Amino acid sequence: MVELDQADVVIIGGGIVGCAAAYYLAKRNAKVILVEKGRIAGEQSSRAWGFVRIQGRDPDEVPLMVESNRIWRGLEAELEADIEWVQGGNLAIAKDDERAERFRDWLPIARSFGVETRVLTGTQVEGLIPGIKGPFTAGMYTSIDGHAEPGKATEAFAKAAREHGADIRTYTTAEGIDMAGGRVGGVFTDKGHIFADVVINAAGAHAAKLARLAGLSLPQRAVRATVAQTTPVKPVTSIGTWAPGVSFRQKRDGTFYLAGGASSIHDVTLESFRQARMFMPNYLKNRRIFQMNIGRELLHDVRRALPGSEAREHPFAHTVDVEPEPDRATAVESIKGFVELFPELYGQVKIRRMWAGMIDATPDAVPVIGEADELPGFIFATGFSGHGFAFGPIAGKLLSELVLDGRPSLDLHAFRFERFAEGDLAAPKNVL
Repeated sequence: MVELDQADVVIIGGGIVGCAAAYYLAKRNAKVILVEKGRIAGEQSSRAWGFVRIQGRDPDEVPLMVESNRIWRGLEAELEADIEWVQGGNLAIAKDDERAERFRDWLPIARSFGVETRVLTGTQVEGLIPGIKGPFTAGMYTSIDGHAEPGKATEAFAKAAREHGADIRTYTTAEGIDMAGGRVGGVFTDKGHIFADVVINAAGAHAAKLARLAGLSLPQRAVRATVAQTTPVKPVTSIGTWAPGVSFRQKRDGTFYLAGGASSIHDVTLESFRQARMFMPNYLKNRRIFQMNIGRELLHDVRRALPGSEAREHPFAHTVDVEPEPDRATAVESIKGFVELFPELYGQVKIRRMWAGMIDATPDAVPVIGEADELPGFIFATGFSGHGFAFGPIAGKLLSELVLDGRPSLDLHAFRFERFAEGDLAAPKNVL
């Protein structure tokens, strides 16, 4: 049966940003329909590391993350859900002077926003986490940071949104944007047309392709990142830790989530050739942590672009319930780096499972949040560049204010879509 519906707002994407936006909008009595081509939290929002950190952010992101952190600390009570929130702090570790200097450079930024961050000596790092072995040059610790379980948090937002009246439709795919009279008029889905004056593009790694359906050119790349879960061990630390070779956090069941520090892969597709020059400064700054993979994804993409292909009529059908392939070498290096830090756990901790997710990255590694000047009613909420999980609550809240109040409570100028055309991008930066 074909559906024909009317909403105040249609949200495309059932990740944490989309579900948080649905919650905050529905809480204020807006009629919201969220469409998700698969299941809630089926993509990156259930595959993230789970870090919620202020430290090390781009300066423009810090005010948003300070407020998001505040929301996270009360979120279990607000949503009446167990999301495994732990406020153990976040620790970045340096083994060389260059990385240590980046920590010291960030301290004035932290202080300007009232964020209590300390730069530690190597000895102080070893004292903070019992059993960790250096040598370390320095550490940077922010006690207010924490971590949570990504899938649980996203599903909690979706459940709370439904309880406030949001209509959340899984396995419903947006396939076109209705543009009536030079502004948004709704969304065409595989199950019918939904009329709405506002459409929020929270489609994560698919947001650029969705934007093109609306005639907008969003520079964004999908980056594949691998995470491994270990077998359980005794309690070690509640601190989320980012070391040069491995990042980790321990769950309440004793298992660790491990990621390869900042190692990630870009599978080259036809999308890779769009606005490639715009991505070069940040790529060159961080090329040691990125791999370019030219292979079957490019061949598949070329085949989908051919005239008469199924993908031309249903551009996202091939992405439903797809499991990105984890990189085994990254997982092996992660556990190797982990036991080098904790030699007493050698032989005790092993990889239980591994998975990969697709991160939506912009040229300046800063998100796009706000209405497109070219198409009134079309709002971006994407390009979080690996920070989307932590940003989820504040992004959803600000989107609700933008829609219902006409302006958000925090300044979103630095995150406007138009910055790409203006050439006003955030400066290239090293990933901490």
